[in-house]
Amino acid sequence: MDSLTQLKTLVSCGREPARPLPLRRGFLLIPLVLVSFAVLPQMQAVSPAPDGCYSNFTTAEGCGALSFLSTGLGNTGLGWYSLFSDTTANYNVGVGAGALILNNADSNTAVGTVALLLNTAGTGLTTGTQNVAVGTDALVFNAGGAGEFSGSFNNAVGAFALFNNDGNASSVAGGYSNNALGNSALFANIIGVANTAIGDEALVSNDSSGLGLGNGNTAVGFATLLNNGDGSDNTAVGDSTGQNLVAGFNNTYIGNFVGFTVGDESSTIRINDLSNGNGGSLECYIGGIFNNFQPVDGVNVVQVTLNLLDDHLGWDFGPSTQPRSMPAPRSAPQRRSAPQPAARPGLQHQAMLYDKVEKLQATVAQQQKQIDTLTAQLKEQAETFTAQLKEQATQIQKVSAQLEMVKPAPRVVENR
Repeated sequence: MDSLTQLKTLVSCGREPARPLPLRRGFLLIPLVLVSFAVLPQMQAVSPAPDGCYSNFTTAEGCGALSFLSTGLGNTGLGWYSLFSDTTANYNVGVGAGALILNNADSNTAVGTVALLLNTAGTGLTTGTQNVAVGTDALVFNAGGAGEFSGSFNNAVGAFALFNNDGNASSVAGGYSNNALGNSALFANIIGVANTAIGDEALVSNDSSGLGLGNGNTAVGFATLLNNGDGSDNTAVGDSTGQNLVAGFNNTYIGNFVGFTVGDESSTIRINDLSNGNGGSLECYIGGIFNNFQPVDGVNVVQVTLNLLDDHLGWDFGPSTQPRSMPAPRSAPQRRSAPQPAARPGLQHQAMLYDKVEKLQATVAQQQKQIDTLTAQLKEQAETFTAQLKEQATQIQKVSAQLEMVKPAPRVVENR
């Protein structure tokens, strides 16, 4: 049983409100009533009341934070002019001076001074939304554009990460689904899509031309794929790996400084070979070969060869007395267009979310109304109870006065 119900039961004590209580029990209840009223405010809110708590699940702290909010739900702005221009956008978090200052799109999170500073929703479908920026100047120029998904679904963690990303810089979809973790990771990227950079200055020059050709690259390590501009579908893992790739595509480099001694190239796999400039690896162990015996027939199964000058792997027919002809060379892989993002929650999903929020608001309002009604009833009963006590006290005083009037005079016994 909650405190208000307990208090109501104590006051009524199982009787009709108008029926007087016994005098002794009434005096005992006075301290309970006073204590219950003293506790009542603490049951409704913390003390002191939190600052920056507003309607529609909104929290705002700082000069100009969320100054123009109208119907937007679930927004949090902490810092000088954070989310300043937000009016109807929902579920945004801006922490830091100028964070999301121009934003009017949904579901963005910016933590850091001027993070996502210029983010806005574009004219295309689902643009400038669902971005996360943590760090000073992270995604500072990002904005939605005319193309679907432009400037959306980006994650930037680190100062200046995805600094130049801007979905509004192109009339087609661009600047979406990039992930940058590290100082200045993907710094120059403008409309490149589906790139992943983990490490300080990883893919720092990607798509610096703004042509949107630098797509689908993965770089893990400090300064990895440092100079890649228009190259695509490259994977590089290791400290300073692939620094000479500029426009090459479909390369895989594994190992620190791999590619250091070679120029721009495409469709090449290098695993800690001589191109790292340090002599490459001295030993190589690869499992899963022993149990796969394949006799060389010079037709389908050939010998693997190794060029000792540059660690270049190749093959030869192997020993055979039969005449052989060279197989037709495989065609080089073609550069692919920018990958299309997977389907995202649509407008129907968003409408369902809004409906749940509205129902929650209605429930909160109903509960608050019930609390207000119960508080008013409790106050009214307490006033009635106090009046009854005063009336009984007056009656006691009258009875006491009457007793004093009829009290017999003391008799004096004379001793004889």
